[in-house]
Amino acid sequence: MTARDDNSLDESKDEAESERYELRLYVAGQTPRSLKASENLKRICEEHLKDRYTIEIIDLVKNPKLAIGDQIIAIPTLVRRLPLPVRKMIGDFSDTEKTIVGLDIKPVQRT
Repeated sequence: MTARDDNSLDESKDEAESERYELRLYVAGQTPRSLKASENLKRICEEHLKDRYTIEIIDLVKNPKLAIGDQIIAIPTLVRRLPLPVRKMIGDFSDTEKTIVGLDIKPVQRT
């Protein structure tokens, strides 16, 4: 590996480590499915995005009009607003690997 290759790997690592994830989770009250989605999402973010994410939980029972902006048709729905492009996922996020792929979480390589 050349010095140039080493530098590009370092840049990719730095980019992945500094990339912020802005997430919105749309739920319907305190239902078991909504609570499970919230718990699973927080666990995945802590394990894979430590200190690089924010989660905004939007309860559509309290504010149903907020569903219009992100075109929410099912709940729970997760919207990844950043990094672009916007991505959406529906479910309780109990399948960690599927959630990581769906959110396009780039692994941070530890040295």
